[in-house]
Amino acid sequence: MAMTLVYPTFTAGMVLSMSLIMAIGPQNAHVLRMGLQRQHVWLTVAVCMLSDMVLIGLGVFGLAQLGGLSDKLMGAMVGAGALFLAVYGWKAFQRFLHPQPVAVGMDGARTGAPAMTRRQAVWAALAFSWLNPHAWLDTAVLIGSASLAYGAGAGVFGMGAAAGSVVWFAVLGMATFWLGRRLDSLHVWRVLDGMVALMMWGTAGWLVLSLF
Repeated sequence: MAMTLVYPTFTAGMVLSMSLIMAIGPQNAHVLRMGLQRQHVWLTVAVCMLSDMVLIGLGVFGLAQLGGLSDKLMGAMVGAGALFLAVYGWKAFQRFLHPQPVAVGMDGARTGAPAMTRRQAVWAALAFSWLNPHAWLDTAVLIGSASLAYGAGAGVFGMGAAAGSVVWFAVLGMATFWLGRRLDSLHVWRVLDGMVALMMWGTAGWLVLSLF
């Protein structure tokens, strides 16, 4: 492929990916909270990056060629995702109602947030990536479908989209990690948990309505 075609195609994939992923959805909200709590933030970011790369690969090299997800599979994913988001929203609402003082310890970790093991952090990041229908729609379906317009350059387009995801999560992780050392106000955490609960429930409700 001519080099003159590689860079515009790569850039187009990157721009589309970042424009889709920058919206504050469940996956970004989870990275945000983990970063502010300073708990396994880079592990969480790495899992989200790899998950998005796999989903983009599935979309560009698989689903786009097959015509997308079947209605039954999509319905099952939407139902599972709505349930997961509803439960997570309820937990955030409980933290909003009963906030716990959170302080930053000498090692930089937050000493009031419930401790999470590395395994739990991995599973949580995987759940927000793979049980989130929005992630599938943005990466596997929309990016996969858009890649068809580039013909033989679909792979380069997909690489650009994957690069966009890596850049976004790296920036989000660094920003929240930095802010995590400065946001010690209980009021700030209550506002964050309240917003997360409303967003999760709103997304879950929209997903349920989309089934009818």
